[in-house]
Amino acid sequence: MSHGRISSLGEKKLVSWIIKRARASFPDSELHGLGDDAALLDIGDEYLVLTSDLLLETRHFPDPSRPYEMGWKTVTANMSDLAAMGSKPEAFMLSMALPDLEEDFFSSLIDGVMDACTHYRAPLIGGDTNESDEIILSGMAAGRVRKDRVLLKSGARPGDLVAVTGPLGMGAAGTELILSGERPAKNHEAAVESSLKPLAPVEAALRIAESGLASSATDISDGLVSELGEIMDSSRVGFRIFKEKIPVPREVFEIASIINRDPMELALYYGEDFELVITAGPDEMKELSGITGLHVIGEVTDSGIEMIDKDGRTYTLDVRGYEHLKGGVQ
Repeated sequence: MSHGRISSLGEKKLVSWIIKRARASFPDSELHGLGDDAALLDIGDEYLVLTSDLLLETRHFPDPSRPYEMGWKTVTANMSDLAAMGSKPEAFMLSMALPDLEEDFFSSLIDGVMDACTHYRAPLIGGDTNESDEIILSGMAAGRVRKDRVLLKSGARPGDLVAVTGPLGMGAAGTELILSGERPAKNHEAAVESSLKPLAPVEAALRIAESGLASSATDISDGLVSELGEIMDSSRVGFRIFKEKIPVPREVFEIASIINRDPMELALYYGEDFELVITAGPDEMKELSGITGLHVIGEVTDSGIEMIDKDGRTYTLDVRGYEHLKGGVQ
């Protein structure tokens, strides 16, 4: 590394540098899952799937006055990574650095954690606590997946179709609406809920993994285009996306108008959706659509990421999305 600041690299380049160091330090080891959504430990016919996610009060929670949702989102962020690997959740650990909170606030935060663990059927099994000037919540989740059913970012092939498991832009729109200070209209409450209390598509991911039909997958926590870039690098492919097929709900357009934001920017680059993007051959994708709800948005090509609008005009999409250390969407 140079003698500059890590902010000049951003999260993704920093992680890539760490992975290179890890491989160099353990050249004789078979390191599974490095660079994917979670790590994989060989336990015979299955992988033990391990992931961790760190959330800060000032960075990840647009309304820190709602402790229940802070606890819930911390669990969901980790479960989203397990879902991206097709893994069945098995356990969750929570480490916390906390200021001197009111007891009711703390109790509500833990209620959110426990309710989310119950929802994902992943018991809380341990963790750690420490002091801090702000709330810092660090989760670690463990799951299991059969080796022949694990979902990876590698494996996409030219000619495959691309699909997402749900609508895009709701979490981003809800987050930006909260940060704007605008009072949410009743028909915009679902977007706010998507931001504060997101759901990871674990059940859909398990059905996709069990089918053995998907060629690659990842979650969309850092934005669709950014995550397509991750698959592109791992699979050495490209993508052609059709703008009119991207499932952007009406609420996203309405909120974007209120807060003066581009709705497609929210859907393509912002993240916070906790959906999956998957690839599969045309026949396999048709079968998968019968197994779980999917929105086919494009196809796999040889290189680059381009988007075609309803008039047939083609745009090259820059591979960017939310990046820590660079201060947001880059």
